[in-house]
Amino acid sequence: MRTLTRGALLGCLLVGLAQTAGPARANDKKVGDVAPTFEGTDDRGLPWKSADHVGKKYLVVYFYPGDFTPGCIRQAQNFRDSMNKLAAKGVEVIGISGDGVKAHEMFKKAYKMNFTLLADEDGKLAKKFGVPVGKGGEVRAKDAQGNTVTLKRGVTAARWTFIIGKDGKIAYRNTKVSPALDSKQVADFIEKLEKK
Repeated sequence: MRTLTRGALLGCLLVGLAQTAGPARANDKKVGDVAPTFEGTDDRGLPWKSADHVGKKYLVVYFYPGDFTPGCIRQAQNFRDSMNKLAAKGVEVIGISGDGVKAHEMFKKAYKMNFTLLADEDGKLAKKFGVPVGKGGEVRAKDAQGNTVTLKRGVTAARWTFIIGKDGKIAYRNTKVSPALDSKQVADFIEKLEKK
């Protein structure tokens, strides 16, 4: 019985490692690589295309697990509070998660966000960057009228942040993002880029 339990545990561990290192990371984007072109639907239900933005500004693309979760709220609030300084340096911020347009619209309104959120319910955008994705889930949140609603998330992405330079290449990649420090680390990196 003990051997079976250890074997089952080892099997689950190996499957988990294979999922992280396997197909979800096949397109793993590193610093210096040309950024993938991507498009999605924004928090207003409108189409958004990277081709319309890359090359004009520094583009911060941050993947996060899900709307209305504590770490993701903190990360979004920090980007929100840094947006004036970031925008003054020619930076545009895009948050991407496996939540749908409705959830993004509610999340953005609830926390007064001043940047775009893209829906990635099937994980295709995350996979273009090599960001690992797991199964989706549900979260309970309050709408603008204070009613509790249940929102479904298609997939749950790992918390990774990229900066696409004005040359269209990945200038920065962080795969161990701290929600509390992400916007500051991005601002510090942009400042270093500006001094070069």
